[in-house]
Amino acid sequence: MNVWLQDNSWDELAELKKRAQNLIIIPVGSTEQHGGHLPLGTDTMVAMMLAEDAAQQAGVVVAPPLWFGWSPHHMVLPGTITVRPEILIEVLYDVIDSLQKHGFSKFVVINGHRIVNIPWMQLTAERAQRLLGVKVVLFDPAYMSKTIVSSLGYGPVGHSEEIETSHMLYKHPELVHLAKARDNPPAKHNLYSVDPAYPGDTLCYVPSTACDMQKSVDAAGGTTGSPSKTNREQGQIYHDHLVHNLVAVIWQLQG
Repeated sequence: MNVWLQDNSWDELAELKKRAQNLIIIPVGSTEQHGGHLPLGTDTMVAMMLAEDAAQQAGVVVAPPLWFGWSPHHMVLPGTITVRPEILIEVLYDVIDSLQKHGFSKFVVINGHRIVNIPWMQLTAERAQRLLGVKVVLFDPAYMSKTIVSSLGYGPVGHSEEIETSHMLYKHPELVHLAKARDNPPAKHNLYSVDPAYPGDTLCYVPSTACDMQKSVDAAGGTTGSPSKTNREQGQIYHDHLVHNLVAVIWQLQG
């Protein structure tokens, strides 16, 4: 079964939708700098590879990915494309609106872009449920993996750190260039953290300023974290854990 909507014809959609019980996954990420060792499309690829593997197991459909996110803080390095959150809300809403007109009523939106994408995705999901009568759930890898990251020896959530790098090394080793990776462990901040596994996480995240991001660029080419700890086998454990949880979310919705 080819789970990708764009790889099927319109007349194949009825069977796909029936098999999926009217559920579809929408991968959302970003196109932004990920240090010198990971590709610009890392966040979107993360959402795509989770969506594809879970969809194969659960027999559901995956919509074309949204390759853009809210990334103003990463504009300090070339290749980054940032879209205003108010625009992203409208784009995602229109995608859900279009698909519900064709009979899809349950949506799993995968966020590959960490916490910065979540606020506008939450606003979109609420509006879609209220106005379209559909069910929308958000699936965030950082939150859905917080019970295992410490056991894998990973440090705090950062950017292009050992978590993302191990994951990409497992699924897309041809795109990972570890020789270019530079460590830049995140500084500790009392009460404020963007790490879901940290008990003191207050969720009060505000994207960094260009000045703050420049410090990361100067220190490690845009990386925050320790990609030197990257391990392909741990990346597989991490990926399989997320796919397991994503399939469980799908089955709950189909319930």
